Amino acid sequence: MYLIASETTVSVGVRILFAGLLVALILCLALEEKLHAKKSVIAGLFALVCLLLGSFFQVLPFSPVLVGSQPVTSDVDLSTAAEHGSGHYEGGHEISMPVYIPAINWGVIAIILGSSLFVDLTSKSGLFTWIAIRVTKASRGDPLLLLYFYGAMTVIFSAVLNNVTAMIIVGSLTVVSMDKLNLRDKLLGFLLIEGLLTNIGGLLTLISSVPNIIVGTAAEISFLEFFLKASPYVVLATIVTLMLGARLFGIRRITDTEQRSTARQLVEGFDENDGIESWGFFYFSTAMLALFIITIATTSVLPYISDLEMGFVALGFSAVMLVRFKSEADQFYKAIDWDLIAFFMSLFVVIYVMEHAQVLNEIGNGLQRVLSNITAENATAADSAILLLGSAGFSSVTDNIPLAAMLANILNSLGTPHESGLWWSVIFGANLGGNLTPIGSASTLVAVTIMHKHKVPMSFGGFVKIAIPYALVQIVLALVYVVLFLR
Repeated sequence: MYLIASETTVSVGVRILFAGLLVALILCLALEEKLHAKKSVIAGLFALVCLLLGSFFQVLPFSPVLVGSQPVTSDVDLSTAAEHGSGHYEGGHEISMPVYIPAINWGVIAIILGSSLFVDLTSKSGLFTWIAIRVTKASRGDPLLLLYFYGAMTVIFSAVLNNVTAMIIVGSLTVVSMDKLNLRDKLLGFLLIEGLLTNIGGLLTLISSVPNIIVGTAAEISFLEFFLKASPYVVLATIVTLMLGARLFGIRRITDTEQRSTARQLVEGFDENDGIESWGFFYFSTAMLALFIITIATTSVLPYISDLEMGFVALGFSAVMLVRFKSEADQFYKAIDWDLIAFFMSLFVVIYVMEHAQVLNEIGNGLQRVLSNITAENATAADSAILLLGSAGFSSVTDNIPLAAMLANILNSLGTPHESGLWWSVIFGANLGGNLTPIGSASTLVAVTIMHKHKVPMSFGGFVKIAIPYALVQIVLALVYVVLFLR
């Protein structure tokens, strides 16, 4: 979904009205528990209000619709209808209707649906239990070492897959490990840290996230150059996040000799084959998971498959699993978090209306006024800092894709060279801003959803309170890195 300006001029009053609605939505989500309402219900009500007001004020695009018509049944009728400009229909009249369908990013919905189904069906083979137990054994039952293993896995998966898929897979593995080690009290810390690390891993390569692709392409940054410049920060931010997370959540190494011996004996008693009922199902799922990861990681370069996009690839893999193992897929629809789906669909509608109400354009215009005097020669550290912080703040409450597209266009219009650190300010800000709130990125919202699924309480405000220290450290590190090494 890209930034789309309304064809009509929107009055200041209307823009203020819709900006107020956006602020009200964020406040209501923050007070979700006090309102005793699901996030999907809150977002759905705001989406409905936005659509009605968008139609009333005619800020949404309208399209002609023919009503009361009859299909043409003969050649004579066809010629008559053509003369009246009604195509293959005759009679009736045209009315102008607002266009709603483009509001929803069906690619993201398809990724969540497909990945959730595929992971759930694959887990029934015992594969995820097998992997989780192997990782747990490698940690020798040490919680801190296990955190490091899963942290590294999260970053790597986020770099080669989309962040949502990475979070779903790693989150599923983490739950198994925590249950095996009787560390349910640490599940919150593990899942939250993994959710934050998905957005860090999304910075590693040019194709790790959509904002990377948009900004990197506009700045003419090559894949290799992107990786070489981003990887030092990703490594540093990952280490700092893991260390900070271990400290804040009390995840420590086992130092007592007797406790270490007990933990080692505990994990040695685990049998990774316990959850495997059918070796045929296991081997098929293993092959499908490997093929799934490879295909998702290379979707953009594979012929034909690149036209389908990641979401429909994920749906295709889940369909194969459903057809192949129908007996294992009983009531498969229960694996889908319909509340999460409804929330995302509603949120996309709200953002779509905000785009056409020119609320996002106003924010972009404000940034453009700030950056209007910047050239390749006079860009300062303060300019990079303002752009990075502004990008992070904006992406924490709405979709970072239109943000990246808007700022990339602004920087292009200013003639910003590809070596300028301003490009990197947008890249880092758009990705890391998602760690400030649970709605800032799809992967952090998925992390919260996994918490709720496993009875770990986490509200909007609770997430912000816990995540703020991590996000601020990550953003400050990015600011220093851009100013010192990339400007």
